[in-house]
Amino acid sequence: MRTVYSLISVRLSAARIRAARLAAAVLLASCCSPTTELLAQQAVEEPAPIAAGVAPPPGPYAPGFDALHYDVQIVLPDTGSFMQGSMSGAFRIVAPRHDTLSLDLTGLSVARVRVGGAAAPFVYDAGKLQLIVPSGLDTGDTLEIVVDYHGRPDDGLILGRNIHGSPTAFADNWPNRARFWFPSIDHPSDKATVRFDVRVSPESGRQVIANGSLEPSGEESRTRWITTRPIPTYTMVVGAAEFDVETVGTICLDGACTEVTTWLFPPDAEAGAPSFRRAAEMVEYYSTLIAPFPYAKLAHVQSSTRFGGMENVSAIFYPEQPISEGRDIELTVAHETAHQWFGDAVTESDWNHLWLSEGFASYFAALFFEQVDGPAALRSIMDGYLESYLGSGASSQPIVAETQENLFDLLNANNYSKAAWVLHMLRNQLGDGTFFDGVGMYYRAHEHETVLTDDFRRALESASGTSLEGFFARWLYQPGHPRLAVAWSWQNGEASLVLRQTQPDDWPVFDFPVDILFETPSGPIREVVEVDARRVEVRLEVPERPTDLSIDPDGRVLMEVVSIETGTLR
Repeated sequence: MRTVYSLISVRLSAARIRAARLAAAVLLASCCSPTTELLAQQAVEEPAPIAAGVAPPPGPYAPGFDALHYDVQIVLPDTGSFMQGSMSGAFRIVAPRHDTLSLDLTGLSVARVRVGGAAAPFVYDAGKLQLIVPSGLDTGDTLEIVVDYHGRPDDGLILGRNIHGSPTAFADNWPNRARFWFPSIDHPSDKATVRFDVRVSPESGRQVIANGSLEPSGEESRTRWITTRPIPTYTMVVGAAEFDVETVGTICLDGACTEVTTWLFPPDAEAGAPSFRRAAEMVEYYSTLIAPFPYAKLAHVQSSTRFGGMENVSAIFYPEQPISEGRDIELTVAHETAHQWFGDAVTESDWNHLWLSEGFASYFAALFFEQVDGPAALRSIMDGYLESYLGSGASSQPIVAETQENLFDLLNANNYSKAAWVLHMLRNQLGDGTFFDGVGMYYRAHEHETVLTDDFRRALESASGTSLEGFFARWLYQPGHPRLAVAWSWQNGEASLVLRQTQPDDWPVFDFPVDILFETPSGPIREVVEVDARRVEVRLEVPERPTDLSIDPDGRVLMEVVSIETGTLR
């Protein structure tokens, strides 16, 4: 217990130090001498970065404030990794009003802070930039701040060279790494609009891509992109490189048109093109199935980042190597495109509900190939997801993991493959009409907002008129899946079956319908059995002795069939 108490003591001491610094800043703010202003504007040296991917404590993030807009100006170097930045932000004060706005920022030097146009003191420590809210502002008012900063980003904005040796800059924010290159409320629960104003030297030959629509800047070295829809910080990105830009299609629905483009490194443009040949068709399919495309454009961008592909709003980044090698990444293209609706426009408000993003993108990617290549394509992809999940070791944890300390650990087969299977099972149990009606209701109710799992459940319940609490509790909030052992016999025109769920005791007993297919000399006989207990025994009319028995032949249930035995029933 000594170690535990020591850690608590250290944390309390650090908290008191931060409180003391903030109190000193408040005193400075109450004065008006030139010395005070000088102290307030004194630059903080570039600190060591905090760790990325650490989950915040439970509860509301940055309570009392709602980020409305970020205007981020950055100057990118031709060589090296030193950057200059300035963030102008608008934050609405919401109830309950707080006296201090805490922004996420780490590893960069802060040169100056202005609040409401006036120089302001600040405390910058442990990845937080803390600013005093002027006493004249109240709930409902908007706090305008400007932060000037500079330094070498330790993460988030990757400044370097691509596989061809050309200088590049690409943002890579997931899960909470925007804080490494601009101040923000870096959490998916707080979405905002954003403008990026990026300067690169004309001599570098680099073009700049970012979220949203291109705005005129009036300067050759300056590129401005703006998105007018609120988006999560983990999807707010810029990219700068030499690109070969091609339009692969323009989709027009309900009077609005979406241009779909590729931004590939010139040496790789030919090799990468086949993976994007149906990229515009994907936008058209999802726009028809779910809702119109939610953003101004869609750019598919080859990038040099730290972790690979990312569904950034209207500017998807892909890892450079597979594109350069001409690998087929079309399933990834469909996955990232589906994210524009699920994850980007409708965003999980907390990380432990990540399946609402990754599971949806995984399943809707499979749906596109069902549409264009037929049911066998869907079956093949779902079989791949099943294999991925069963071989991952993730089954001992639930999909919605309430206590995850390392956010990177959420990138597991539960949130991708198992979650896609959960959606597949819901579709099969509810039927296509009801399932897609519910998905549409869910999307329209929460477009450009944030959600939790219960929001989706309620939409499906509204569409179906059926309670799904039990289904969601077992499949999303508890670990595992059914492991089914089957024994059967046949006599005098009747088949007897015993189906036992043999999964560990700390996994739930699942409740699901399963197809039973008997092969007989006169043809197949199909029955549906409701498995709703640890052991289920049924008798079915089968006129001829079966030659074979299949469980779930069409792949509708996420499960393992561990054995099928004939003879004595147990």
